[in-house]
Amino acid sequence: MSAIDSRIVGTWRLKSTLGRDDAGKELEPPYGPLAMGLVVFQPDGRMMAVLCDGRKALPNGAPRQFMSYAGNYTFDGTTLSTRVDASSEASRVGGDQVRTVRFENGLMVLAPPRRLYAGFMQHQELAWERVM
Repeated sequence: MSAIDSRIVGTWRLKSTLGRDDAGKELEPPYGPLAMGLVVFQPDGRMMAVLCDGRKALPNGAPRQFMSYAGNYTFDGTTLSTRVDASSEASRVGGDQVRTVRFENGLMVLAPPRRLYAGFMQHQELAWERVM
């Protein structure tokens, strides 16, 4: 196993989420206005993430967004790739979740590839603060 970049190792709490369309217009944030989550990156190359909409009450008829997954990860300093072996979404199991990573102002910012989300093609960013 190759060495893990230690900047990513630890427990991180979701601080904020951002979604933008192709024109740069801000969209409803992923996991709602009170998104919450934790992600743990172990030094042995295992990770797990749990994210959800943290609102106590949702608008009438709105489903609560929830995602969790785990697997082995690699991180080269700018790209995080996780081979998923457990997930709340069966379609993710066996595939790779890839994120670009940058560190700024004490936060780790993860950005998945552009994708369809809530009816729009979106560029997303999830900012995480270190807990441990």
